[in-house]
Amino acid sequence: MALKRMDNIGIVVEDLDAAIDFFRELGLDLEGRAMIEGEWAGRVTGLGDQHVEIAMMRTPDGHSRLELSRFLRPAVVADHRIAPVNALGYLRAMFTVDDIDDTLARLRRRGAELVGEVVDYRDVYRLCYIRGPEGILIGLAQELGSSAAKED
Repeated sequence: MALKRMDNIGIVVEDLDAAIDFFRELGLDLEGRAMIEGEWAGRVTGLGDQHVEIAMMRTPDGHSRLELSRFLRPAVVADHRIAPVNALGYLRAMFTVDDIDDTLARLRRRGAELVGEVVDYRDVYRLCYIRGPEGILIGLAQELGSSAAKED
């Protein structure tokens, strides 16, 4: 049997409302919010009796989702938010945008900080990393003329 799709990427946050606002500003839609709790959920995660508030964010094309989770119990046990780009484990989520400069300006108003600089890669992409809410590492990519022409 073959892999069908990737359903979502999950990120644990402290301030769910701020994270939702940030990703809405980026262009994702809030698909829904829910409380996930109880013994059945703990059997899936291995955390036992858990109580988690989640928000599912959907990309405009409808193909990708980002699950934001705020753990009420058990308590969060590690913090990877300030890990550098070369840290093991979760690295970043990358989003393609129409205009990287406009996106940066909008996200800076929500606290985003540029990690390095915006760089052109072979006249195909403009790329950068930012730190979003709570230090979450996010990549932004803007397709440039030569790649857009290939799609037409």
